[in-house]
Amino acid sequence: MTRAHVPVLAGELIELTDLGEGDKVVDCTFGAGGHARLVAGRIGAGGTLVCVDRDPAAQERFEEMAAEVACRTRFLRMEYGDALELLRAEGFQADLVYLDLGISSMQVDTRERGFSYSYDAPLDMRMDPSQELDARTIVNGYDERRLSQLFRSYGEDPNARVIAREIVHRRRRSPIETTGELVEAIESALPAAIRRRFGGGSPAKRVFQALRIAVNSELESLDRALPMAWDLLSEHGRLAAISFHSLEDRRVKRFLATRARGCICPPDFPVCACGRTPEAELLTRRAVAPTPGEVAENPRAKSGRLRAAKRVAGEEG
Repeated sequence: MTRAHVPVLAGELIELTDLGEGDKVVDCTFGAGGHARLVAGRIGAGGTLVCVDRDPAAQERFEEMAAEVACRTRFLRMEYGDALELLRAEGFQADLVYLDLGISSMQVDTRERGFSYSYDAPLDMRMDPSQELDARTIVNGYDERRLSQLFRSYGEDPNARVIAREIVHRRRRSPIETTGELVEAIESALPAAIRRRFGGGSPAKRVFQALRIAVNSELESLDRALPMAWDLLSEHGRLAAISFHSLEDRRVKRFLATRARGCICPPDFPVCACGRTPEAELLTRRAVAPTPGEVAENPRAKSGRLRAAKRVAGEEG
């Protein structure tokens, strides 16, 4: 049964970014449109909402939403870095650009997409089904060392080496074709004592995260998009991002902190020589986490973290 989509940290996003009537907004990761609907209600008939998603399934959901909201709407079916580049070339300026990173509930709950370790499905994990690279290609094509590096770097899995070794051992007999076969390989690679540490969770979670990130070039896309999103902001425009694991959150935190920093002279300089002033005001000194009530209603919200900043007039000497 497909779960109803519940947007994570939606109220906090709306309040922190101080949306108002007539604002121009870019939603970089439309997904099921939960955040977009709330944004559309805030910006009203005078506002403009540009929604971006590379998943073709998102376009149908966008068209349903667009027929029901008062603001002007536009959908760009492409990777969000490409969309931001296009909007910048058009001279578009936004009062808010926001990203709800990671995977949408709709993608997880569509079994044939192969994103979840909870049920058996073809190994896929492509957000854009038209792209060539999928999870099956990585699992059956990368050598043991490359798989181990992938699971450790993108999944932060301390058991990366033994899992990679087991995958390579099994695929010598026959290719690993489904999520169920991959989960079985992961579980069999780990001693019972390690498996028990996961309690009711799955030891496959980190490996699946690593594969999804690699298939969809998620971290590369984020690194490329953040500067373009910042450049798209109007005076006093806001940038916000909701992350679901530390690899994303660290990138967002570092990007915003760098722009909120003023003088970059060495600490032993008696006076500032660089003349640099901050170009961002942090709206979140620390990442905003979901309330216990939100997590109780939507367990998938548990790892969500929201960071946001407002553009100010900065300059470099």
